[in-house]
Amino acid sequence: MRKNKIRILHVAQAAGGVDRYIRMLLKYLDKEKFENILVCSQDFHEEDYKGLLDSFEQIEMTRAIGRTDLKAIKEVRALIKKYNPDIVYAHSSKAGAIARVADIGIKNCCVYNPHGWAFNMRCSAKKKAMYKAIEKIAAPFCDKIICISEAEKQSALDKKICREEKLQVIFNGVDIEAYENGVHGTVKREDLNIPENAFVVGMVGRISPQKAPDVFVKMAKQVKEKVRSSDLNAHFIIVGNGDQESDIRKYAADNGFSDSLHITGWVDNPMSYVELFDVACLLSRWEGFGLALPEYMMAGKPIVASRVDAIPNIIKDGENGLLVEVDDAAGASKAVLRIYKEKDLKEKIIAQGLEDVHNRFNARRVSEEHSKLFDKEMD
Repeated sequence: MRKNKIRILHVAQAAGGVDRYIRMLLKYLDKEKFENILVCSQDFHEEDYKGLLDSFEQIEMTRAIGRTDLKAIKEVRALIKKYNPDIVYAHSSKAGAIARVADIGIKNCCVYNPHGWAFNMRCSAKKKAMYKAIEKIAAPFCDKIICISEAEKQSALDKKICREEKLQVIFNGVDIEAYENGVHGTVKREDLNIPENAFVVGMVGRISPQKAPDVFVKMAKQVKEKVRSSDLNAHFIIVGNGDQESDIRKYAADNGFSDSLHITGWVDNPMSYVELFDVACLLSRWEGFGLALPEYMMAGKPIVASRVDAIPNIIKDGENGLLVEVDDAAGASKAVLRIYKEKDLKEKIIAQGLEDVHNRFNARRVSEEHSKLFDKEMD
């Protein structure tokens, strides 16, 4: 039995979802067993990690490939030598490349989690080829690669990134305990000028091509048109911000439903807005996991999602949600209206979602699986 704690040095560049993931992981890792150090970019905030870390280090790391990368590699290498960790855990593709190069020749175990492969993004063929080449070159310099879904693992095998035995699937999770013990009802429909009797359809995500907000508002237009003659008062919420916001607002204005579209901008309490939804959507064009899905389940919301990448690993059509094709606004509007009209279907989806989030997507389970992996790598 080990007398000393296992020391883990986490390296992360991208904030947002990766930031939340690391905090969730640290919260449930045994502090008597593991010592955690975070080396991160300036996008992270030390106060967010109070009580979770033994040490916090910030260096300059940028999302884009550039001149600062060599400096970042040198600084990460110096910090690896300073802390002498048992495990270097690199999070996301940019930090993954930097940390794995920085760790070359140093005796420890290196674990990498891309949090969604960069080469699966919608981008130019040249960029896809570059991302794939980087992953293939860097793969030999780590001991284990964690995939956040079965689809991500299969993608790595299809692209011949590494041998199958180097890959391990650990599904993403959500902090159910924190949500259930938290304060609810802090945002009310009246705060957004939404009537109490309205039928509310929402999405959480960046207003960018990946999350398909354009498909969401086209779906909203069709829902509006199909129920105009009825007494259904439909409203639509987008929780997030992004480069396409002005285009999305213009589409709603041009089609006469700007008063029914509510864009919150960036918020630090997205679940407070999810609680207002009657139907929750994730109509992504590509998705490494789709953390919003178990968050919707946790809040007891019926789901309409796109049939792409990892999403069918999470959503089983007709059981814990309804699946539609990518870029299919008409299909999405039909699915949303099915949930509105079919009470039994809605209740079935909600009940199965709650069961799945507790059994499959619990944050405690994510930390437990990491703990087993770390123990195994230390044997």
